[in-house]
Amino acid sequence: NKMSDNEEGQGPKSTFSTYVAEGDQLFQKGEYVKAIESFSTALSLQPDDKNCLVARSRCYLKLGDAESALKDAESSLQDNKDFFKGLYQKAEALYTMGNFEFALVYYHRGNKLRPELQDFRLGIQKAQEAIDNSVGSPSSVKLENKGDLSFFHKSDGVRPKDLNHSHKRESKKHGRKIDKSEKTAKELLGELYSDREYLEKLLQDEDLVKGKIRTGERVQDLIVSCISYLDTRTAFWQQQKPIYARQRDRKLMQQQWNRALHKPPSDPTRYVLNSLEEIDTALSAGNTESGLKKARELMKAVKEWSEGVLPNKREVLGNLHSCIGNALMDLGNMEKSLHHHEKDLELAKKGDLMDSKSRALDNIGRVYARIGKFQQAIEVWEEKLPLACGGLEKAWLFHEIGRCYLELKRYREARDYGSRSLMAADDISDEKWQLNASVLMAQAELTMNNQISHIIQNQ
Repeated sequence: NKMSDNEEGQGPKSTFSTYVAEGDQLFQKGEYVKAIESFSTALSLQPDDKNCLVARSRCYLKLGDAESALKDAESSLQDNKDFFKGLYQKAEALYTMGNFEFALVYYHRGNKLRPELQDFRLGIQKAQEAIDNSVGSPSSVKLENKGDLSFFHKSDGVRPKDLNHSHKRESKKHGRKIDKSEKTAKELLGELYSDREYLEKLLQDEDLVKGKIRTGERVQDLIVSCISYLDTRTAFWQQQKPIYARQRDRKLMQQQWNRALHKPPSDPTRYVLNSLEEIDTALSAGNTESGLKKARELMKAVKEWSEGVLPNKREVLGNLHSCIGNALMDLGNMEKSLHHHEKDLELAKKGDLMDSKSRALDNIGRVYARIGKFQQAIEVWEEKLPLACGGLEKAWLFHEIGRCYLELKRYREARDYGSRSLMAADDISDEKWQLNASVLMAQAELTMNNQISHIIQNQ
């Protein structure tokens, strides 16, 4: 629903509507410069039309002109600060400019107004991940326990009192149980886990939570909202693929984005960045066919460009082969999935890209295991072993190799890999993988003992 089409303008309504419709059609065709001309003409008739300003802002963003996009988005909010389309567009412009923290604020604001809209939820997710991944760069500052929300104290004249003392009492009361149960959350949230702990401490300060920030919002509501977001994020990621694989894929994707963003904006670069992000979002949300279609379209375009136009072309192609391979695996097309993951591996080896190589070997092994080719899966995963980093990845990898040996009735090797998986899980105190590894070892041991008993009985 357009919110401003019935506002009184300087020209006939039909003329204004015609220009807007023309702009919309040109936008859909990807002719963004011409679309801007149409929207600008419409705005000359009705300068304050909020929807038209947002539409032109979207065009500017597609062309990589984030500053003009931001200006139009802010104009659309001039009379109504809660205009949700304007809030979303402002957040998108800020995100594109690398102002991830401010983008996150506006995604949250929009989500609070229109919680049913997926765009705001996805915006919150990508902005927070961009903050995580750009820690250490000039455009972003990592939140730390010593000063995460210090601006509250300055603006409201209140400070947390004895937070550590009360938190220690609570932790001591529950003992080791808390530590164990929160291991998975710690892995899932990564660097954000300490921020969640800090927010929980702030909630215990009665003086602080009664205060308000400059916008009039209660500090308590803001803190609870942030904790709720982090909990939702944990639950979301628990339903996805292995944690280490998400960290790896995000890291690889972000490296590509960061490298491209350090260069002058160009239409191909901006197009690739936006498309990769859309593909990642679609696949993460379970929209497999949509993500697959976008990935194939982008691959077709990228193949036609030289490395002069797209300097990290090889990495982008590898990433796309990986996305397509995973989508095809989800759709049950194992043969084509394997082909794309092997292409990813080929590109990684040519470019000496170790993280990409690890990703490709991981996925090739998964395809082989899914189709019952356990020996091939073992060979591929054993090649990946030296590239595995982090306790979680090792626990998963040792376990999967052990499962393959179990399927091949090679019980001694299955037990040995189960033992290695258990050691890796013990190192990170991960109860889930401790259990998985123990079950694998027990299955292998039990079968070996049964075989020995059978031999003795026959003798």
